[in-house]
Amino acid sequence: MTDFVTAPDGVKLATYEFGNPQGPELVLIHGFAQAHLCFASQFKSELAQDFRIIAYDHRGHGASDKPTDPAAYQGDEVWAKDLTAVMDAKGLKRPVLVGWSMGGRIIRQYLMRFGDRRLAGVNFVGALVIEDPSCRGPHGPKPPQPGQYLGDQIDAAIAFIDGCFAIKPAEPDFRVALAYNMLVPTYVRQAIAGWSTDPAETIAKLQNVSIPTLISQGRKDVVVLPKAAEMAAATIPGSRISWYDHCGHSPFCEDAVRFNRELAAFLGETVR
Repeated sequence: MTDFVTAPDGVKLATYEFGNPQGPELVLIHGFAQAHLCFASQFKSELAQDFRIIAYDHRGHGASDKPTDPAAYQGDEVWAKDLTAVMDAKGLKRPVLVGWSMGGRIIRQYLMRFGDRRLAGVNFVGALVIEDPSCRGPHGPKPPQPGQYLGDQIDAAIAFIDGCFAIKPAEPDFRVALAYNMLVPTYVRQAIAGWSTDPAETIAKLQNVSIPTLISQGRKDVVVLPKAAEMAAATIPGSRISWYDHCGHSPFCEDAVRFNRELAAFLGETVR
């Protein structure tokens, strides 16, 4: 069932809950032009037996509101405040946050704006945590140009989704991914392309992180290059990298069994 949470600026965010209501709290945060549905391999796994799983569609994505003002997607706190609104509405006390791709940037913004005192741990997955241009791969998303032909936009979305996987998904799963990707309007994609965070400021803030931090990274990632994981690990005290040698940008899908096992172990560590 979809539950709507209202962000401080009035934007309604579609939220979803799975799993054990009494279990340790886990928040799954999706990437650019995606939706909560990308985490189906987690919702439908053994993780749901032990953990309370929360997910939501970002503003401009999925079933959430899609404001037209570019400022609704930019600045140094809008995404962090959305995440806070979801945690507050769900009554979360000490969740572990899992952020894939842009979801990792959202966690980064949250840490920079609010710190880590409310969190039990963080898992960055294929995330450009420090926005160093040399870490951007050749198959990252390319925002559509004004007036771009719809057929070309669809072709670009197909190419982007295909670039997210070294181990390709089944055709039905690919169709679903294309469907929710195309739910994100052109103006939203263009506005998010204008959101960035200074790498030097990011490094200074992340050096203060004190909670357990796991970085999951595919060595064959051509959207966010493996160098990004190394930079994040060198910055965040006590963090560690789990390398997925045969995976691309989406190890939580490409090797879901291993990813879920490692995530469950990581949550167990934070509980202890």
